[in-house]
Amino acid sequence: MTKSPRWIQSTLKEAEACTAKMPWERGLRRQAFIASRRAVAQLAAMPNRTARPAA
Repeated sequence: MTKSPRWIQSTLKEAEACTAKMPWERGLRRQAFIASRRAVAQLAAMPNRTARPAA
């Protein structure tokens, strides 16, 4: 077996202990993220880019 540097070992150990949720993970947060992307895409496709009507 090849020798692996200590920084790789500590990085892998820290990655396994990570509890932060990423936006692309499954669940409600992911659904909200996808919905916001679709909303932005729909606004960009609109001929009038103003999201709210003129006062």
